[in-house]
Amino acid sequence: MQCVKLPISVRVEINLLLMAVTGLALVTRLYGIHFPRAVVFDEVYYGQFLSLYMKQVFFIDESGPPFGHMVLALGAYLGGFDGNFVWNRIGAEYTSNVPVWSLRVIPAFAGSFCIPLAYLLVVELGYSHFSALGACMLLLMENSLIVQSRFMLLESVLIFFLLLAVLSYLHFHKARNSSFRWFWLMICGVSCACGIGVKYMGMFTYFLLLGLTAVHTWQLIGDRTLSHGKVVVQVLVRFLALVVLPVIMYIGFFYVHLTLLYRSGPHDQMMSSAFQASLEGGLARITQGQPLDVALGSQVTLRTVSSKPVPCWLHSHKVNYPIRYENGRGSSHQQQVTCYPFKDVNNWWIIKDPGRHTLVVSSPPRPVRHGDIIQLLHGMTSRYLNTHDVAAPMSPHSQEVSGYIDFNVSMPAQNLWRVDIVNRESDREIWKTILSEVRLVHVNTSAVLKLSGASLPEWGFKQLEVVGDKIYKGYQQSGMWNVEEHRYGRSQEQKERELELKSPTHSDIKRNLTFMAKFLELQWKMLTVKNEESEHKYSSSPLEWITMDTNIAYWLHPSSNAQIQLIGNIVNWTIANLALVVYCLMFLTYLLRRRRKVEDIPQDSWEQLVLAGVICVGGWAVNYLPFFLMEKTLFLYHYLPALTFKILQIPIVVEHLYIHVLKSPAQRKAFGVVILAVLCSVYVSYHNLSPLTYGQPALSSDELAALRWRESWDILLRKR
Repeated sequence: MQCVKLPISVRVEINLLLMAVTGLALVTRLYGIHFPRAVVFDEVYYGQFLSLYMKQVFFIDESGPPFGHMVLALGAYLGGFDGNFVWNRIGAEYTSNVPVWSLRVIPAFAGSFCIPLAYLLVVELGYSHFSALGACMLLLMENSLIVQSRFMLLESVLIFFLLLAVLSYLHFHKARNSSFRWFWLMICGVSCACGIGVKYMGMFTYFLLLGLTAVHTWQLIGDRTLSHGKVVVQVLVRFLALVVLPVIMYIGFFYVHLTLLYRSGPHDQMMSSAFQASLEGGLARITQGQPLDVALGSQVTLRTVSSKPVPCWLHSHKVNYPIRYENGRGSSHQQQVTCYPFKDVNNWWIIKDPGRHTLVVSSPPRPVRHGDIIQLLHGMTSRYLNTHDVAAPMSPHSQEVSGYIDFNVSMPAQNLWRVDIVNRESDREIWKTILSEVRLVHVNTSAVLKLSGASLPEWGFKQLEVVGDKIYKGYQQSGMWNVEEHRYGRSQEQKERELELKSPTHSDIKRNLTFMAKFLELQWKMLTVKNEESEHKYSSSPLEWITMDTNIAYWLHPSSNAQIQLIGNIVNWTIANLALVVYCLMFLTYLLRRRRKVEDIPQDSWEQLVLAGVICVGGWAVNYLPFFLMEKTLFLYHYLPALTFKILQIPIVVEHLYIHVLKSPAQRKAFGVVILAVLCSVYVSYHNLSPLTYGQPALSSDELAALRWRESWDILLRKR
């Protein structure tokens, strides 16, 4: 007991300035977030996924990973939202069951906490608390960031995690002798994973931090004061925290996503048959317990593995190809074979043994194996799947595929197909329902049965063309098929067989994909399947963002001029552009003069300026320049992460000019007056644009016209 010193005390330091700016941030972001009680711009997009989340229905959003949807769903869950709302138009009034405050509060909190993070980041870069306060005031009064934080949108959540990641890494880098520094490295890795999990845009800042870490690690390796063992441990911990941990968390987001969303939904058809069969309801209800092994006599539907342009099934119907096409080329005039994007009784085919006439499964069943030769008989019309040396209707370089009709002319049947199981584990693999990806190779011509993707004209009912491709090479999903629905055929007679094909399948066996197989398929679909991009009224180009030549109307009151616009604080944007130019000129000047051995500033100040440039100017560049390479519809809000970093470099440039460039007291005093005037201008701009930021009060048409500071701004006027 003598070793214990009494009394035990705890000393707590509270930064009142930091608390004050945090309080102001909460006020500006949380004030009146329940208004308007109507769908605001992209809430119509995120709301659809939110409702599916509440009902645990599977969906795929190719725009980004699922963590952002989980964040929004958390607010909905805490508010007791049941998912019952039709998200069909911007401006639709929310019904009483929609907890508007709960849906918007998490993005609002995230946007609020970006302000204290900015304060701490500037201090961590080595600049004064006055500069940190200046950064906070500029971000506090940035109208575009306020608007984006107050609704069920994800940019504020993304920016929060990006700033937290950068701040955590700087804490780690600066706290060299603290045992607590590894905690900050872990926080950095977690924040990077969360940022990427919200939107793929988070990868830009993640790569910036990885590059900075690589430079610092290279310097660490060259430190001869550290033993080899310590260097190896330091490098390994960095790799685990900044690479392995984010990867594990990223996969974990999908694990939670797929665990929660176990019900069949509207996006099922984008996924493979095996994936669909793992979901409750939908295809799983149809295929549950089907025979696993495809046998001679099996009745099957064949679905293309490719989902481009749409998922579809091998199909035929009692209509022939036209004798001549519009371009004058002739056809075989045999029965059309197409790919049909809907379930239909004409999608059923029978796997037949070429050496026997029977169309039923024997007892015991004779399974079809890799390399077997089969015939495919169309269930409803009894035509054999055939291809021959006749040009396909829309793809003349490929062969026509038809249901063979014997017209008693010199065109013999060529209806033998070799089963090539692509994902087999052995050379005598059995063809499996849903699980096997099969290539059907024509025996006579070696052509592969393939979906060309072209749509047939009116005579083909706009269905998709199927061809025999003789120059097929490599792995192409358009040439892969899998059995989706399957039953063992028991009827030899045509009429009995037609009744059998129209009846539902019956079975008891359940099959599930592993999580990793589902994750890899879902990830691949997200990266490769894109919606058709169309021009939007408020879409814009990256060049328009720099000078804010564009805006977005988020909401308009149905009867007054009250409206919400995504418009930035024009003074902020102007001085941010100016500060960027000044920083680049200063950096180049210092760099050239230091090359000539002229050191205008101390080494510590130079390193501080370079690190600040990497974080702020680099953060702006990596979050802005990639958009020039993107072929997608872009909006002004895509610029907000870059804008945040750009605003952070304003007080850094100001402090550097004040300390290292302006030498006389008179110059510094005049500069201080200019800074104060600029801050006042920022406030005036923020205040004037507030009605468009908060949606209230409603302004008259003349007052709105006065706020149209740029001709390119589309401010909505309702003349009474």
